[in-house]
Amino acid sequence: MADPKGFLTTGREVAKTRPVAERLKDWNEVYVPGSLLPIISKQAGRCMDCGIPFCHNGCPLGNLIPEWNDYAYREDWAQASERLHATNNFPEFTGRLCPAPCESACVLGINQPAVTIKNVEVSIIDKAWDSGDVTPQPPERLSGKTVAVIGSGPAGLAAAQQLTRAGHTVAVYERADRIGGLLRYGIPEFKMEKVHINRRIEQMRAEGTKFRTEVEIGVDVDAAQLRRRYDAVVVAAGATVSRDLPVPGRELNGIHFAMEYLPLANKVQEGDFIAPPITAEGKHVVVIGGGDTGADCVGTAHRQGAASVTQLEIMPRPGEERNANQPWPTFPMLYKVTSAHEEGGERVYSVSTTHFEGDEDGNVQALHLVEVEFKDGKLEQKPGTERRIPAQLVTLAMGFTGTDQSNGLVSQFGLELDARGNVARDADFATNVDGVFVAGDAGRGQSLIVWAIAEGRSAARGVDRYLTGTSALPAPIRPTDRALTV
Repeated sequence: MADPKGFLTTGREVAKTRPVAERLKDWNEVYVPGSLLPIISKQAGRCMDCGIPFCHNGCPLGNLIPEWNDYAYREDWAQASERLHATNNFPEFTGRLCPAPCESACVLGINQPAVTIKNVEVSIIDKAWDSGDVTPQPPERLSGKTVAVIGSGPAGLAAAQQLTRAGHTVAVYERADRIGGLLRYGIPEFKMEKVHINRRIEQMRAEGTKFRTEVEIGVDVDAAQLRRRYDAVVVAAGATVSRDLPVPGRELNGIHFAMEYLPLANKVQEGDFIAPPITAEGKHVVVIGGGDTGADCVGTAHRQGAASVTQLEIMPRPGEERNANQPWPTFPMLYKVTSAHEEGGERVYSVSTTHFEGDEDGNVQALHLVEVEFKDGKLEQKPGTERRIPAQLVTLAMGFTGTDQSNGLVSQFGLELDARGNVARDADFATNVDGVFVAGDAGRGQSLIVWAIAEGRSAARGVDRYLTGTSALPAPIRPTDRALTV
């Protein structure tokens, strides 16, 4: 146990954010650099090292949280990093982007503010990079087996790194022009600067992983060709089909999926554009969808100089305390104020879009909505609540419906789908096609980054066993597993 009285004597402190007026002028991460270093050891000391650490169950990766909290408290950063990497390939991603279900499962959180697990995690890994403790881990010998990984998001990268370290020759195929998947083009720079992806890719290259960008499997290379070339294939293509809003006026100019809008802003930061082809500058912006992707659109619109930003959510506003049907240690649906929401804009709950209104040139200029309420378990419109709000740019951030099937990847492999439209798999993450495995959102459906990494690691073990008959790789989860957060 780090500090036997830490949870009694130390209050919860989190990373400080930069002033709104300052951070809206740039795209750097919103947190004050170095603000965690003076406080993080004491924050780690609040961990009680519980006899039954429910934080392990709250985390799909099974992170060894009390262990690295203890090392962080003692400022043994090298050992803290070793324990952190024992279960998580990319803690700098999860430490910035994960909603921290481990904190919801923290025993201290029953009647006190939970341990700042996420802040401790990101402090450990940032310290490890700065100290040179993160180094390539190439395999001692090669197996002679080859693996193709389709998709370079967190699931694909985790699977590729594990398989490379197991001695297999691994190539990652990505249809975009850069590696990273939604980490690269779906997550704004102010949430995670892309240097964190870049240096992991360089580590993986040094370990032996090969990367092939601008290659779309099913279009540029067909499935049969890929299967002939490689001994095994991991499909980690994500769930990239955006949920649409088929209402009158949807065809108007200025209405875009979030994943059409957000990548362009990131491409400006990569130096591909001077200004984004789709911009919020000077416009009344409406974001439809109240989740994290919607918040990313809100923060992006603020930085582009939007005249106003309104975020719409069809569900009622969540409460600020746990509901009785979401008791500890489950992950509760709570009202959350992200850094993007701190920066301004209006959030409107319990409303549904009825139609869009355009100008004479076919550009969207307004959105019509109506309030909704639950009646007998169904959402129904409330008569007399219709209203019109200005909208010159609309982003649809209502989630994703499954893996892209338009490019032939699913059909060419002959992959079976489950009842939800995801690629079906067994307990070893194997599909119905011999030698083809699936991990992440492609098999699970839209989910969290921490689940993607966990599935990538587990699928790698399944591939390793398929290729060699055994595997020393860890398998933190199975496809049917459900952490306490789901």
